[in-house]
Amino acid sequence: MTRFKALCLGLFCVLFAIYIHIPIPSNIEERWKVIALDAFARTCTFMGRCFENVGIMKYEEFIFMIFKLDYTEPLSDEHITVTDTAFADVPVRLYLPKRKSETPRRAVIYIHGGAYCFGSFKQRSFDFLNRWTANKLDAVVVAVDYRLAPQYRFPAQFEDSITAVTFFLQDKILTKYGVDPTRICVSGDSAGGSLAAAVMQQVQNDLEIKHKIKVQALLYPSLQIIDSHLPSLRESENGIVVTREIAINLLGLYLSEDKTLPEAMKRNQHMPLESRHLFKFVNWSILLPKKYRKDHVYTEPVFGRTNHSLPALTDVRLSPLLASDSQLQNLPLTYILTCQYDILRDDGLMYVSRLQNVGVQVVHEHIEDGFHGALSYMTAPMYLHLGLRIRDMYISWLDNNL
Repeated sequence: MTRFKALCLGLFCVLFAIYIHIPIPSNIEERWKVIALDAFARTCTFMGRCFENVGIMKYEEFIFMIFKLDYTEPLSDEHITVTDTAFADVPVRLYLPKRKSETPRRAVIYIHGGAYCFGSFKQRSFDFLNRWTANKLDAVVVAVDYRLAPQYRFPAQFEDSITAVTFFLQDKILTKYGVDPTRICVSGDSAGGSLAAAVMQQVQNDLEIKHKIKVQALLYPSLQIIDSHLPSLRESENGIVVTREIAINLLGLYLSEDKTLPEAMKRNQHMPLESRHLFKFVNWSILLPKKYRKDHVYTEPVFGRTNHSLPALTDVRLSPLLASDSQLQNLPLTYILTCQYDILRDDGLMYVSRLQNVGVQVVHEHIEDGFHGALSYMTAPMYLHLGLRIRDMYISWLDNNL
């Protein structure tokens, strides 16, 4: 075992030394921090694949093990009471301000990212963000954990998220936690942004749900899976930390055990013939601002090339961008943050266009030197300024609009 550990450490050091020479865009802030972060991520990915190939453990198990090293306990402080509980069997972490309030408080429901396969509200960065939100806004914050793929595949993650949100929206629960039902936000980042957007579409269009959400905040969200050749997916194919290949492989784990699905997705040949009518909702040649279309040429994906008949591929709960205009019209004021060096950049940009086209009020902030997942690196050991910048932009908008 000692020799194996030494071998792993040696392999890690060699790979890190190789990957640290991979160039990154010239305008990235805190350059050496980001280079080291990217090299670490690439090294872990390579080692995870090696372990899977030799039968030690699966790639996703190795990455999950790394994520778990960053988990925190629900520690209260002088300002906030933090507790782990469950809403209808869905794990949540509650952040309740200790100071007395004369009136009911605002509330934020936060759904974490992690490619549907990793992550938790227990992660140091998300705990920090939610604690900061509760303290700065004097708000009740509900952080939601959902079941993870591949043990639990779509739509388990959506079902857990909508269950937690609708449970919280009950009169007795809002009263219990002293929440103003007219001042509630649903937020999420990355995959959590997808879940937040899908939950919002269902909540706002469900006549049986009494209390509606005032605002939604989507931070570099994933909003569609039907076109894997968007300009951002091409430009950031080998991007910082998250590459196109990694994203598609994890999406495959989320959807199916069929190993041919990710390969079809990489060729943009994964959609069934009957899905052709949906592509008007994600036609980037129309929905993207000219600045981001650049000289890319739009080509329609190849339909019906594979035998994949997964209903999930055309499910709006997985791809909120597929919602009809009538479904989008009922959405509230929306905040969308996108990053330039992000494979998901164009998902957010197209959602901005679609919401604006149906009259929904949208505030869009774009970070020219940003990259995907930056919020995850604003705590130890990285303390990345970009993550702190995104946090401050998000909190400032919430404070002014919730």
